[in-house]
Amino acid sequence: MPKPTHTTPDEAAAETRNEYTVDELARVSDTTVRNVRAYQDRGLLAPPEKRGRVGIYDDTHVARLKVINHLLARGYTLSNIQDLIMAIDEGHDLRSILGLENAIGGRWSHERPKTYSLAALAQMFGPQTPAQLARVTELGLLERHGLSFVAKSPALLEAAAAMAKEGIPPRELLDMISVARPHFDAIARLLVDLVVKRLDRYDADALPPPTDVPALVDAIWRLRPLAAVFVEGEMNRALETAASAYLGGRVATILDRKLSDEAARQAGAPDLQGDGDKA
Repeated sequence: MPKPTHTTPDEAAAETRNEYTVDELARVSDTTVRNVRAYQDRGLLAPPEKRGRVGIYDDTHVARLKVINHLLARGYTLSNIQDLIMAIDEGHDLRSILGLENAIGGRWSHERPKTYSLAALAQMFGPQTPAQLARVTELGLLERHGLSFVAKSPALLEAAAAMAKEGIPPRELLDMISVARPHFDAIARLLVDLVVKRLDRYDADALPPPTDVPALVDAIWRLRPLAAVFVEGEMNRALETAASAYLGGRVATILDRKLSDEAARQAGAPDLQGDGDKA
């Protein structure tokens, strides 16, 4: 009677493992053979198991290629991906790394971009010359997509349109943005430094330990809205101060003029009481 065979976990995994040639791997991973070779050359992808002259890949290669494709779609360069892959190999979880990246570099606004046609922009701001549209795109207020334009902040664009309807020329609005933007950029850098300063205690050339990443992500997400509140509060204070100073100066000027006019009028008026005494 034959002895029952016992399959080890490693043997069971090997039996169920999918295997691929390089062409098959490229096809199932939605990439090209050329990319597979390039990723191997850069150390992003482990070499295949050699069986004679044929390289055999498995599902771990498919999983790694999916990670690479995902990161490329998010805008990472191959150099960035290489750093992330090294971090993963050192024990970091990709989700925690991307969570940290998203907490720091993700959008700070919940606005959804909106597409505007040339006709819609003309209705909002009046007919625009190519030079005016070029300036708007240079400032990043609109991005051109064929014959349409996409605003990352529709609220900002619509506020500008409302101001234009109140008689403020769009050119002056663009001038104001050009002057103010460097100041906003400087404030933003200060606040971002303040929010992410919690990373300063780690080596500048390394990621925080995997055990620290979740707490850091949570802390940064809590600090982000507080930074926005700080900016809004300070901006409101500055607007009130500037408006009060302008209004106060304007009122003072008007009062000075009124008083001067009154003094001049009185100085030029005949002295009726004096004339009566002389009579």
